Amino acid sequence: MQSQDIKEQNPEDEVIIENRELNIWEALIPIIALVLMLFYNVFYAYGDDALSGSNQFILLMGAAVAAIVGFFNKVKFSQMMEEVAINVKSTTGAILILLMVGSLAGTWLISGIIPTMIYYGLQILNPTIFLASCVVICAIISVATGSSWTTSATVGIALIGIAEALGIPLGMTAGAVLSGAYFGDKMSPMSDTTNLAPAMAGTDLFTHIRYMAITTFPTIVVTLLVFIIIGFSLEPKGVADTHVILESIEKSFHISPWLFIVPIAVIGLIIKKTPPLVALLIGTLLGGVAALIFQPEIVATIGGGETLNFNTAYKGIMNAITIDTTVPTEDKMLQKLFSAGGMSGMLGTIWLIICAMVFGGVMDAIGALARISKALLQLFHTTFGLFASTVASCLVLNVTASDQYLAIVVPGKMYAKAYKEKGLAPENLSRALEDSGTVTSALVPWNTCGAYQSGVLGVSVSDYFVYAIFNWLSPFTTLFFAAFNIKIRQLTSKTK
Repeated sequence: MQSQDIKEQNPEDEVIIENRELNIWEALIPIIALVLMLFYNVFYAYGDDALSGSNQFILLMGAAVAAIVGFFNKVKFSQMMEEVAINVKSTTGAILILLMVGSLAGTWLISGIIPTMIYYGLQILNPTIFLASCVVICAIISVATGSSWTTSATVGIALIGIAEALGIPLGMTAGAVLSGAYFGDKMSPMSDTTNLAPAMAGTDLFTHIRYMAITTFPTIVVTLLVFIIIGFSLEPKGVADTHVILESIEKSFHISPWLFIVPIAVIGLIIKKTPPLVALLIGTLLGGVAALIFQPEIVATIGGGETLNFNTAYKGIMNAITIDTTVPTEDKMLQKLFSAGGMSGMLGTIWLIICAMVFGGVMDAIGALARISKALLQLFHTTFGLFASTVASCLVLNVTASDQYLAIVVPGKMYAKAYKEKGLAPENLSRALEDSGTVTSALVPWNTCGAYQSGVLGVSVSDYFVYAIFNWLSPFTTLFFAAFNIKIRQLTSKTK
């Protein structure tokens, strides 16, 4: 009878099964086992390559540990599988959105929309406000690409080189680059972490982005003000020379301000609260049309031909939407920026989500999440306490599991019911996950993000830590808002 009830519930209305025999230590066994396995897998075994599949399998191993605990507490395997099915079903929207994000990134690349943003962004450089300009440029590019890694590995490297020529400390510059890059990583609908956080918390993408803006924009404004003040105290020795990069972009793409019509149209759809799938599909199709108008040679090349005709146009657009696409360039540094993964590029994140849902589903079925949720609510009686616990958990996982995705996935599943029982809307949790899990990953030297950013920019984490203002200020901002109950959305009952 119980399993039939579970099967008929909607995912958003589901109630975690409680097992009275399960104590808090039994409930924590799978979590502890998961963290230990992930720590070894990332820190000792695979490093940056852990997301290629090994972390996903570790999540399944964590689910197996949870299942063993469940068997000892007489929870049926069929019951566990039903909960897994409910969990996976609840992420259907997020998975489809991720696929559309990949397709949009592909058409926005070959249409020249992303290169145009970079082209005009680089022209705002000024030696006096160089550091603040770095923040703005990297924010624009990261929002456009949805990737802090790509931003730092391309324009970030260029900005480091310019800073060296100007005599500006590289630690300051790297901090400014990462502040802007992670702003975009948080706010871009094309970012995998921006899609992952609401999927774990149980809200939708655009609700998450709008709600996250409440804490993100004050944080970036403070960051910009600090860098402007620092900039006036510096004495640059030269001029910011970006003509080589600009020439490389012009050689590869037809740059036109008319291309901004497409992102402006998508922003308009988002503001009007158009369903995310519809907005992203329209953005993808508009990007394809723009590609045919402004970059016909590129479309033909990607379509496997020398001239544009119906067949090469069709194949060029479809290839950009679905598979890895690279626009040829003579500048090796820009090669990564002129690449997009299409729908196939999102499969790794989708794989991670599905495996996380398996782990979460088994934890639901055995009553572990219900037990942990009760313990958290007893431990933290206030809303601030719950937010503080979430932030602390994300920080601990960034240090121990050494991966920002896992710092979102594990606390996301662990705290979802605690927020619900506290009467808090799920976007509170998704925002807290991003404000603490996503951005602080670059501040941990042995985290995949910290190791990557340090290696790419050629600046140690200890040198840029203090100047990555946006990254370390974000958790404090979300705690400040929670402490003073500013914009903390309450859970409202759905009416039929």
